[in-house]
Amino acid sequence: MTLLSQLAALAAIVGTGVVYGTDVFCALVQRPALARVDDATLTAVTGNVHRFADRRMPAPGILGVAAAGAAAALAAGADRTAAAATAAAAFLLLVGWLVLYLRISAPINRTLTAAADVQEAASHADPRITMRYDRARGSLDRHATCIVAAYVAGAAR
Repeated sequence: MTLLSQLAALAAIVGTGVVYGTDVFCALVQRPALARVDDATLTAVTGNVHRFADRRMPAPGILGVAAAGAAAALAAGADRTAAAATAAAAFLLLVGWLVLYLRISAPINRTLTAAADVQEAASHADPRITMRYDRARGSLDRHATCIVAAYVAGAAR
């Protein structure tokens, strides 16, 4: 049973690694590269990337989540408490991440894919607005949501 739980954990690592490896590539390479193109090209490329990614990426994602759950159950069945707890935590975190993806990213991906289908670019009248958004993205401390959250957290003390 221990060998099965280890194989399940390995499958979870591989499946999850494919998904997060793709995200890292997009963050390190794709995003900076696409920052240099016009809005129409950005919409077309991003929409078509999501068209294929949304069809192909569920398989490794589901493998990662299911294998993490199986690793937790198999480790618990083998009385390997630490391994079971670790795999269960991984499973719960992956499920939480999946919920965030389904509620936030998936609708955006569908919108981008639909925009690519009709070759519609979302652009600003003034490109300086987009540049301002890109510069401000790293300074979340000034974001209204963060200010409200900090205020609420301070009031809860």
